[in-house]
Amino acid sequence: MTLNVYLSGEIHTDWRDQIIDGAAGLDVHFASPVTDHDISDDCGVAILGSEPNKYWHDHKGAMVNAIRTRKGLSDADIVVVRFGEKYKQWNAAFDAGYAAALGKSLIVLSQDEHQHALKEVHAAALAVAKEPRQVVEILRYVLQGSLPA
Repeated sequence: MTLNVYLSGEIHTDWRDQIIDGAAGLDVHFASPVTDHDISDDCGVAILGSEPNKYWHDHKGAMVNAIRTRKGLSDADIVVVRFGEKYKQWNAAFDAGYAAALGKSLIVLSQDEHQHALKEVHAAALAVAKEPRQVVEILRYVLQGSLPA
């Protein structure tokens, strides 16, 4: 069995790398949004033309990014959404809701201090983890039926 896992959310730490490295040897294919902040912000105007108004600049980028995001979420068996400590990831909340609406298995990666703010997102998740290694152990369990040593 191969799992397609979409890694969504916070882009300022190496949590994706930790999961990908930890899952080495497992039959998992990972996808994610573009994590280069400048490229993600400017993709719309780079492809569709410049915008003098910042609102329309951002809007074009958001729409082009949504094409990639919707494809990644649609193709996923499991969606992992990380909410970081420092930044508000409104797009991650959307991704979690969209994935849940599609019936995808959702794993939320967040810290205790965000439990109240994320209670609805957590309610949609099948698992709420605090550390990337816990996500890896869930993937290992799903694929192999084995528990951590």
